Amino acid sequence: MSILKEIYKKEVVSSLKERFNYKNVMQVPRLQKISLNMALSHEKINKDRKIVDEAISTLTSVTGQKAVVTKAKNAIANFKLREGMNIGAKVTLHGENMWDFLYRFIHIILPRVRDFRGVPQRGFDGKGNYSMGIKEQTVFPEIEIDKVTQTLGMDIIFVTSAKTDEEGKALLEALGMPFRKQQEIKQ
Repeated sequence: MSILKEIYKKEVVSSLKERFNYKNVMQVPRLQKISLNMALSHEKINKDRKIVDEAISTLTSVTGQKAVVTKAKNAIANFKLREGMNIGAKVTLHGENMWDFLYRFIHIILPRVRDFRGVPQRGFDGKGNYSMGIKEQTVFPEIEIDKVTQTLGMDIIFVTSAKTDEEGKALLEALGMPFRKQQEIKQ
């Protein structure tokens, strides 16, 4: 069992139950899945068709799970994009893979980000889910920097069972997500 999953079961559930006055343990928010997405710009795809393969290999090595190719749903002539063209890659993590990735993300990957001061709080969607972006794939230790041809960013979405942003933020904070402090507005 993952370290974070044990922490969730032993400490986080009881603290969130007490904080939000839940009557049942099943009301406590939990992490349902983590989704990673790499969408590539049309300029990169038109210059080098193998960039999609690089995105797939990057996501596969980072998560330990095979990435799936995403295809264009509509054709857009201005972008030289045809329907069915490969435009990115995605991975959805559940279970032990999800917990292992979250542990590595919080304790290994985020400290490697240059000028890191915490993740922004504005990434919540109103229903307790949190999304954020990473500008470079080189922050992951699994990526060999010598083999990187282009810097690729990715989106990471943490899907929770929380009903509100406050509950989702409390869950992620309890699991160790380092959120930035709210900056006070000077008047």
